[in-house]
Amino acid sequence: MIVESTMTDKATDIANLLSPTVRALGLELLGIEYLPSPGGALLRLYIDVTAEDAAAEPPRMVGIEDCESVSREVSALLDVEDPISGHYTLEVSSPGVDRPLFSPEQFARFLGEQVKIVLQLPQDGRRRLQGRIAAVEGDRIGLDVDAKSEAQRVEVAFDNIEKARLVPDWAALGFAPEKPGKKPGGNATKKPGARPAGKRPAKH
Repeated sequence: MIVESTMTDKATDIANLLSPTVRALGLELLGIEYLPSPGGALLRLYIDVTAEDAAAEPPRMVGIEDCESVSREVSALLDVEDPISGHYTLEVSSPGVDRPLFSPEQFARFLGEQVKIVLQLPQDGRRRLQGRIAAVEGDRIGLDVDAKSEAQRVEVAFDNIEKARLVPDWAALGFAPEKPGKKPGGNATKKPGARPAGKRPAKH
């Protein structure tokens, strides 16, 4: 999802291919962003700890070592399966506090949180929405969007969502609201497995 793309059919196929490898490392593949371009595609993976590890005391967090391990294993699998033609760059990232959402189940996990959504097709003349996740029923996402004086419920079909990210409450996180552009400790993308375009092994 996001100039950053959504889970398109191609992205879904790649995610299904890679998910078992990430799971074998004791992690979960939240989703991917697949961004093809003439100069070479970008493949960005978002990984997280399992629900059990997140609930442990103390909770486990995704670290650089996790990103490096996933990058190595995924790179090897991509070289064998070859689902992407041409050059590409691989990035592996933790979700961060402004995590992207890739499924209705992930929306349901964050009921009550604020989210920004970009739609593929306009709804009521709008492609961008921001509001509180109020309900998830099947593939329908209910948002309480701020109107002039009160919240207005808007229902969005998940299939029409191009990208979605949580909106961090920086004040609640203890960061100064005067500098909304600076996000200390935010979505620090780890790229230990980045593969520059042009360095992809030649096919034989």
